[in-house]
Formats: sequence, structure tokens, C-alpha cells
Amino acid sequence: MKQAVFLIIIVTLFISDKSFAQDSVTIPDTLRGGQTSWIIGLNGSQASYSNWSQGGTNNISATGTSTLTYLYRKQKFAYGLMLDTRYGKTRIEDEGTRKIADRLYFLNRFLYTLNEENPKLKLFTNLSFRTQFDKGYDYGAAEDDGDILISDFMAPAYFSENIGIAYVPDDVFSVEAGLGLKQTYVSDESLSETYGLDEGDQFRSEAGLTIGASLETNLLENVQFSSSLQTFTNFNRSLSSTDVYFSNKLIGRINSYMNTNLSLDLAYDDDFSDEIQVAQILSLGISYSIR
Repeated sequence: MKQAVFLIIIVTLFISDKSFAQDSVTIPDTLRGGQTSWIIGLNGSQASYSNWSQGGTNNISATGTSTLTYLYRKQKFAYGLMLDTRYGKTRIEDEGTRKIADRLYFLNRFLYTLNEENPKLKLFTNLSFRTQFDKGYDYGAAEDDGDILISDFMAPAYFSENIGIAYVPDDVFSVEAGLGLKQTYVSDESLSETYGLDEGDQFRSEAGLTIGASLETNLLENVQFSSSLQTFTNFNRSLSSTDVYFSNKLIGRINSYMNTNLSLDLAYDDDFSDEIQVAQILSLGISYSIR
């Protein structure tokens, strides 16, 4: 099953013009010099029931987001920096407080145009870091119906360094392939085996092949769609063990400050699980852009 899903994703990538993408930054060809932007947002929901015949559980939730971006271009050289953070909690009646969103992602991207007569072909280097802020639990999974700790700050943390060739036909879509290094660090030794490390080990380094692409476009005047795909295939493991991260976000703007967001993230990493990981969030909130 997992091999079939992986092949469908890869085949779709290569037969579609603008289907999937990598967690990345887009550096416009028209940019000269540097440009900084910071988008901060707050999304939330609340539900309360009293003597309601259909039933329901009182709850309240809130998620804060922040995306800081810096772009720079000079002649053949371009650079992009992105710091993306997300954290959310929900309080459910009789069940306490639980985490609903948690992300810390940092990316440095370097591009160099190989031939000014064919500026669509570029040399790229990506340096990235990914982890979470807080403890994560598999709720009710213990034999006594208690919670099992499955993650924490820097447990796991992923570092990656990729280099290769990128095809960038426009400011909307790009695709790339190359060689990559990936390091996994687990600060809590009790979680080492959860992420494929030997008992007591906290660090693993891997080398392999990477494939990525990026898409960001306006579907309608006030509706923006972005999607990201990135893969890593370890040289010493089978193709079916390829790590796949696939993220999608649809943003509908109600006005300059209010928006609704639909996100769908899929991940496959058999160090953690043989099943596909899925996260889907629909939210309404406010955002503010600082430039």
C-alpha cells in the first residue's frame, strides 16, 4: 500500500504542470535588492452547549501563526530566508487542554542563475531546520487509557542540506532535484526508538537524493493556494522508505484583515510509522502583514 501511494505522488508530480510543491520561498525575477515581510495571524473557535438536544462538548481553541520572510536578489544571485511558526491549544470540557498545532521551521535558500540566456535553470542550495515547541501526546493510547509522549522540543529535530539543479519557469512554480544530507536529533532519549534511532542514541545522519517543487498562485481574486512537496531517499534504504512531506494551504480573504484557512498536510516517514500521517485544519481568523 505504501509503495503504491508513494508512486502515485511521484508520477503525479512529473505529469502535472503545477500540482505539488516544496516548503520554500519564491524569489521574484523582478526583485532588486532586499525585501522583508512579516505576516502574523490568530485563528480561533468556540462552542458552548446547554440543554442542547443534539448534544455537544464545550470547547475553545486558538492558534497563533507567524511567517517572517526576507528576499534578496542581485544579478545572478538570489537568497531567501523564511521563519515559519505555528502554535495552538484547545480546551475541551472534562478533558483538559490539548495541543492542536505546533511548528517551528527555518529555511535558507540560495539560487544562482547558470546561464543568463536561459535564466529558468538555476543552481540551488537549501539549508533547513524543523521541529516543534511543545510536548505532543498520543492521547488515551496507553494500556491504562493514559497519554503517551511522542514528541517534545528538539525531539525530534530535523536538519537538512540540499544542493542541485532547479527549474524555475516563473514566479508561480518551480521544481528541483539534487543530493541531500539529513540529520535527525532527539533530545529525549526515551523517544529515540520512536524515530528510528537505536535505544539510547540521539543523533543520526543520512545521505540521499532529494526532489522538491513549489507552487503559489491565486485561484480567484481573494483566494490563494499554495502547495509543497519534498522527498528524501536514503542511499542505503529502499525506494519505498522515501520520506515524503506534502503540504497544502487554501486562504480565502474576507477583507484586509480577516481570512479563512484550510490546510491539509500529509507525511510519510517509516521511521515513525508505516501509515501516512494526516493533519487537516479549517479555521477563521485575522492576519496582519508588516512590510
